[in-house]
Amino acid sequence: MGRPGIDFPGLGVGLVILRDARILLYKRMRPPEAGYWNIVGGKVDHMEPAETAARREAEEETGLTIGRIERLGMTEQIIEADRQHWISILYLARDVDGEPQLTEPDKLSDFGWFPLTDLPEPLSAFTKAAIAALSPAERG
Repeated sequence: MGRPGIDFPGLGVGLVILRDARILLYKRMRPPEAGYWNIVGGKVDHMEPAETAARREAEEETGLTIGRIERLGMTEQIIEADRQHWISILYLARDVDGEPQLTEPDKLSDFGWFPLTDLPEPLSAFTKAAIAALSPAERG
């Protein structure tokens, strides 16, 4: 059948989590863009609504309880270095409970809350697109 993002374009989701004018980012250990700071997200499973996938992926990756989310937009990422192609729906969450954790240490190596005006490097193309989709007021 093939692998999404590798054998054919994959459908993904990403969730920008904001708290106190800071964004939650995790450092990826696997392609695409291993070693890059990224918002939480992942692939949409067959027959799974994208909004449900965004909430599921975020809760799995962070341990947070995700409340209301809103759609930010879409992005398409063709990552030549990793030979991956993803079309992703981006969401925004401000309503989150708990403290983030490193729940998938085989996939993610570090995390933190960062001011949008002082972001770590390198940032994934996916994260740059998600931040660009935020309103100017939220970007500071």
